[in-house]
Amino acid sequence: WILKKCYWVMHGGDFYFPKEQNWIKRHVIRKIKHFITYIKDDFEYVKKWYGAEGKYHECFMYPSNLYKQHKLKKRTENTLNIQVGNSADPTNNHVEIFEFIKKNKHKNIKIYAPLNYGNQNYAKKVISKGKKIFGNKFVPITKFMPSNLYIDFLTDIDIAIFAHKRQQAMGNIITLLGLGKKVYIRDSISSWQFFKDINVKLFNYHNIQLEVLNNSTKEANMKKIRSYFSEETYIRQLRDFLI
Repeated sequence: WILKKCYWVMHGGDFYFPKEQNWIKRHVIRKIKHFITYIKDDFEYVKKWYGAEGKYHECFMYPSNLYKQHKLKKRTENTLNIQVGNSADPTNNHVEIFEFIKKNKHKNIKIYAPLNYGNQNYAKKVISKGKKIFGNKFVPITKFMPSNLYIDFLTDIDIAIFAHKRQQAMGNIITLLGLGKKVYIRDSISSWQFFKDINVKLFNYHNIQLEVLNNSTKEANMKKIRSYFSEETYIRQLRDFLI
């Protein structure tokens, strides 16, 4: 009876790959009456695979998913800075990305991998492989940063590559797009379709070109992210189901 009153803030890791989920979770998802996400295809996914019949509530969920006004600082280096993944979760498939881009290791690049949370045994393997392929051009991030310093870090990124096989890393992706960065993800996941639907340009993970985003696409993406992921919209979304 209590599931009729429950509002579920949906995380991809909670429901993707349904055959790997236990019976209790599948049963609970089917019975929940309210689903909170801003990615409609994730809601359609649980309807299809779990038989869910609850109500969809569009909401950005966290302030970290909102557009962030941040002054781009003047770069002191002329390297092409590439972010690989967003955590030390094996779903980032770091080594697969390394293999894709290692042909560029002779170029003036730096590879940054945020590994400061997640599976630290996996992080050690990623660091070992990254150093082996790219040498001192590989920079692992192993210590937590305050959010303002992390955004400072993202302003220095030129290209971000995410190889997740499900919707993931949305906070990073939204922030990077709002800063005018080039982002690669798989075109088979729900976040690809989400950004396509709101006319934000992402790039296909299977066709990685290490070139910066052109100015027209950059400006268009920044404008759309600024208007779509606004604090005003977020407050309206919260009011729709909290009040």
